Amino acid sequence: MTDEWMAGLMDEWDRNYNKRLRVEKMKCVPTYPPLYKRLFGVWCRHYAVYTKNLYSNAFPPFMEPLIFLVAVGLGIGKFISGTVEGLQYIEFLATGLLMTSAMYTSAFECSYGTFIRLEFDKVYDGMLAAPITAENLIVGEIIWAGTKGLFFSFAVLAVMLAFGVITSPYSAFTPIIGFATGIMFAVLSLLVTSYVKNINHFNFYFTGCLSPMFFFSGVIFSIGDLPKSLRVVSELLPLTHTVRIVRMCCSETISPIILWDFAYIAIFIVIVGWLAIHRLRKRLVN
Repeated sequence: MTDEWMAGLMDEWDRNYNKRLRVEKMKCVPTYPPLYKRLFGVWCRHYAVYTKNLYSNAFPPFMEPLIFLVAVGLGIGKFISGTVEGLQYIEFLATGLLMTSAMYTSAFECSYGTFIRLEFDKVYDGMLAAPITAENLIVGEIIWAGTKGLFFSFAVLAVMLAFGVITSPYSAFTPIIGFATGIMFAVLSLLVTSYVKNINHFNFYFTGCLSPMFFFSGVIFSIGDLPKSLRVVSELLPLTHTVRIVRMCCSETISPIILWDFAYIAIFIVIVGWLAIHRLRKRLVN
């Protein structure tokens, strides 16, 4: 009787112990809100900070492509007779500038902006104390940069439509391509940021990468006029593909090469995005 009672007592103790152990393990497992709430939280944080000084943040990037269009499109355009890829030169230039505005705003956001938040303001230290992962933070950052690309391409497009520079109804797809442009240059800039130790090193990125891309991606002149070797290089540049898609929409002439352009955008975002998240996550955690 005593042995049976002791065996029952031991079984009861084991059950209670295992139950307490399971509860303690559950307490150690972090619980996170749904993924969309985590990403939206990062997006909202950036939106709130950005709109505090909306005029000074948004006005210069908005005006820069318009000034360039007036200076080059009207100044040099009158010396160019005929059409370029089926468009008047000022319209040809305008369709390219729609994407450069998205490129520069997202590149600045995820290079200088990310570096300052990471190294100087230590913003990410506080954000990672919330129930989000480093990957959530980086993806939210990318989505925010894509949103800025959408906004600026839409804002510049609105002015182009108001002045009759662009007239095609298919130009309504431009902000979507602007979003894709913002995403591409967000992941590229974050990858660069993961290597940068000194903020002055971004000069190499903007002068050595983005500035040549501005000139050799078909924004100012057709890449068909380049030597064959440079045309191959132009096809490797991400800006070339979004500019070409927008130009097809605005000229209402769709070519099969658009499939290559969309494939390039998707592959670029996946590969470069994975590398950027992988490298920057280590830096955030460390």
